[in-house]
Amino acid sequence: MNPFRIAKSWINYRRTMSELASLPSHTLADIGITRYDIRNIASRSFR
Repeated sequence: MNPFRIAKSWINYRRTMSELASLPSHTLADIGITRYDIRNIASRSFR
């Protein structure tokens, strides 16, 4: 992977983490995820 792609992936990872973490727990439950799942979901954007 080139450095620009790594940086872009990292930015996407952090953005996904931030956006999901800012949601209330009941909203996360409505879409079927828990706070524990956030890191796993965000890591998919880092690949």
